[in-house]
Amino acid sequence: MAVQTIASATGIDLGPAAALSCRECGHRVPLGPVFACEECFGPLEVAYDLPAGSPQELKDKIAAGPQSIWRYAPLLPVPADVAAKPNLNPGFTRLIQADRLAADLGVDAGNLYVKDDSGNPTHSFKDRVVAIALEAARAFGFTTLSCSSTGNLAGAVGAAAARAGLRSCVFIPYDLEQGKVIMAAVYGGDVVGIEGTYDDVNRFCSELIGDPIGEGWGFTNVNLRPYYAEGSKTLAYEICEQLGWQLPDNLIIPVASGSQLTKIDKGLKELIKLGLVEDKPYKIFGAQAEGCSPVSSAYKDGHDVVRPVRPDTIAKSLAIGNPADGPYVLDITRRTGGAVEDVNDEQVVDAIKQLARTEGVFAETAGGVTFGVLKKLVEDGRISPSETTVAINTGDGLKTLDAVAPTTGPTATIRPNLDSFREAGLA
Repeated sequence: MAVQTIASATGIDLGPAAALSCRECGHRVPLGPVFACEECFGPLEVAYDLPAGSPQELKDKIAAGPQSIWRYAPLLPVPADVAAKPNLNPGFTRLIQADRLAADLGVDAGNLYVKDDSGNPTHSFKDRVVAIALEAARAFGFTTLSCSSTGNLAGAVGAAAARAGLRSCVFIPYDLEQGKVIMAAVYGGDVVGIEGTYDDVNRFCSELIGDPIGEGWGFTNVNLRPYYAEGSKTLAYEICEQLGWQLPDNLIIPVASGSQLTKIDKGLKELIKLGLVEDKPYKIFGAQAEGCSPVSSAYKDGHDVVRPVRPDTIAKSLAIGNPADGPYVLDITRRTGGAVEDVNDEQVVDAIKQLARTEGVFAETAGGVTFGVLKKLVEDGRISPSETTVAINTGDGLKTLDAVAPTTGPTATIRPNLDSFREAGLA
């Protein structure tokens, strides 16, 4: 595959980022818009010169920072002045102590938390990863921001590009939820529907990068993927800071490509290395929809290889049949003593309603997958009621209204008088 290199790494300012390192063989290359190792074709990720100083000094610096992911700029591939640039300033979303949901599930009060990332600017965690990719795009001189997307990423790219004054052109499966299509298009960029699955869309984007048409294009989750993926680490940072600089016992994370889960684990290990949290065992659990569960199937079958599938699920934001980070998800969940589990569409809808009813949080279908898996894990005894558990809601339910619309609506329709209200049995 041709690799686009339109800017020299010389003089590139991405803060503490020192190089790109292959996750498989460790081969290093200079910072640039590349994503595959030239030695073994393994995935590249950012390697850092992490900040010096005592843990308390770093905690104080973080606490004095902005209420966004930029409070962690010393740990991210971004310039020191990133907060002053035009961007959407995502992150530092709320961590909710979910005692009512805990009571419903049989978890001890005070031990269950919802990390609600629907509070980001475009109402999904994708604002985090795009914000980091945007800084790389600026550093490498790209003029168009692009992506292959199952929906949320397209909206996040459109909004970030509009704020930064860049062109955007995003590619999506043609049959996405209408709400996500509108949200991607409203920012004024180009939205292109592809007749096929997300995996077809992703292959097309890889071809476009190697063509002269793609000159000057930064694809957030392709040639900018090493930087883009680092945005998910900020979820780990925030969760631990919001827990009083402590590691949770369990994390439940939805799995699409698997990148979010792998980078959250990377973030936790960085916090331990820096002495910001006390090292202790933690378990990471991956959550998939039954209609697109290649990683869950591999986990249950004891395989190390993830076999691609054709997605068939209402959880379209997780409908990646050939997840790039699938093998690493298996490694992490097994290493930490976690698991990868899946739930069917009916369980997804039930979990969305349960979370809304108990905690006032309306999750999109990916959140329904996460909280459906959480329920399953508690019922199976794989999560102890006495352990601290954090489950991540990655997006807003307003984006996936079709999932709950058939079974959700007015309790009653009455005439405008008290007798009619009484007759409805609501008095």
